[in-house]
Amino acid sequence: MGRKIAQWLSLLGSNAYLPGFLKGRIYKGELKSICVPGLNCYSCPGAVASCPLGALQAVLGSYRYRFSFYVTGLLLAFGLLFGRFVCGFLCPFGLLQELLHKIPFFRVKRLWKGLLYVKYVLLAAFVIGMPLWARGEMGLGDPAFCKYICPAGTLTAGIPLLATNPILQNSIGRLFALKLSIAFASVLGCLASYRFFCKALCPLGALYGFFNKIAVYQIRFEEKNCSRCGECFRACKMAVDPSRAPNHSECIRCGDCVKACRFSALSSGFAGDLLSRKQSAAKTP
Repeated sequence: MGRKIAQWLSLLGSNAYLPGFLKGRIYKGELKSICVPGLNCYSCPGAVASCPLGALQAVLGSYRYRFSFYVTGLLLAFGLLFGRFVCGFLCPFGLLQELLHKIPFFRVKRLWKGLLYVKYVLLAAFVIGMPLWARGEMGLGDPAFCKYICPAGTLTAGIPLLATNPILQNSIGRLFALKLSIAFASVLGCLASYRFFCKALCPLGALYGFFNKIAVYQIRFEEKNCSRCGECFRACKMAVDPSRAPNHSECIRCGDCVKACRFSALSSGFAGDLLSRKQSAAKTP
């Protein structure tokens, strides 16, 4: 229940500019200089802040800057503190994927393993590589992931803006058709597999996943308490086995495995809190 509340607060708080949906306009106030930790398109009519992926690409593609202490610092801070807890609790597009998955459809729990690596390719090539090195005549790099791929931008920004803006409707071309196809495929993926975009395509999830093993927020596994019943693995919708890799890069810290464990072999929390719990348990006769 607490996770759902956090997700809805994040979604509504990040998209609080309601007039944008009615007028088909993008909020351009001072709050847009701030980045939210999760994936939330800058161009969404309701967005009151920026997406860290979009901000990172904008800086890398600029002819004036190559490095942003603010964006890099924010990603490092959230990564080191939370890891993919951000994906599970604070990402607006993560909640939208979960809502899509509630629609009746055929289910696929485990994706082909190769698909899980696509997000790392997108991070390296489209978020970092192309903005840095694929530059136009003006010396500017494209925000390639946002421009050519991001289904979150298409679904929450492109389609709502087109629906309310006749001028944009007259400018639809092949690029939007490509992005619409990617968005449609992503929606089908989310219907079939829980958080398909997170698993296969999200560069932000890939980035936060690097920090899962060293983040302050951890999943702790006590092997001596484990009965090897497999309930934690069956409960994990991200297809992670917490008894083998409790801080796997695919873990979004949702806590389903902790709830499913009947033997207190799994716990979640910040490192200091987990240590205190372990010490308290050791003193209990």
